[in-house]
Amino acid sequence: MKASELQNRFERIRSNKTFEIFVISVIVVSALLVGAKTYDMPRGFASVTLILDWFISAFFLTEITIRFLAERRKLDFFKSFWNWFDTIIVIVSLIPAESTDLALIGRLVRVFRVLRMISIIPELRILLVSLVKALPQLGYVMLLMFIIFYIYGAIGSTLFAQINEDLWGDITISMLTLFRIMTFEDWTDVMYETMEVYSLSWIYYLTFIFLSAFAFLNMVIGIVVGVMEQENAAARREAAAENNEPTLEDVMAELKSLRQTVDEIKQK
Repeated sequence: MKASELQNRFERIRSNKTFEIFVISVIVVSALLVGAKTYDMPRGFASVTLILDWFISAFFLTEITIRFLAERRKLDFFKSFWNWFDTIIVIVSLIPAESTDLALIGRLVRVFRVLRMISIIPELRILLVSLVKALPQLGYVMLLMFIIFYIYGAIGSTLFAQINEDLWGDITISMLTLFRIMTFEDWTDVMYETMEVYSLSWIYYLTFIFLSAFAFLNMVIGIVVGVMEQENAAARREAAAENNEPTLEDVMAELKSLRQTVDEIKQK
């Protein structure tokens, strides 16, 4: 068989939807296998799980090899972060997970094999990339939220420490209590306790909840959604470029150009 024919065969296997679905199925089985090992199992079933584990490791090694061989230029394989990610997980997961000094590491890495689902499914990649790219903007929101927590923590410790030392004893404990309030974990019990001494303390809680749970949460969601829209648009442009199809932006630009041409003709 010629090298070009073998190359084409590897490319067809890599892009085959059935192969992708089978890879996803093996990843799911791998995740279930990790969960099953946390239970006490009969000796015979333990042997079956060991055989399945080695089969999964061998399959992942074969799958990553096929993806490598399917590249026209082999160095391009290592230009993708996801290829590096998959390769490292596959190689480290080959560490024997039974009766060795590295058994603990081997078992932990097998847990992370579930993350390969992200590299296989494009939609999950977009979600993760969007979250990572949103982190710089989210950092400023988190900083502002910390300032609000600090101010309200200082106020709460000053006013309510004498009421409940366990919840408002110092600023760090107060901030933990505020986190509990933000997550609505029995926050009304905390509020009613202080209202017995300060009847207007409900203002303190409601303003904090409005700022933290509503305002800041919506800001975080807005930032992540905005970045996701940008990533989805970029993915659509890349797909259109690969298929030599015009994107929505190209169509809009063409329509704008035609409109300008029509306007120029009317003016003449």
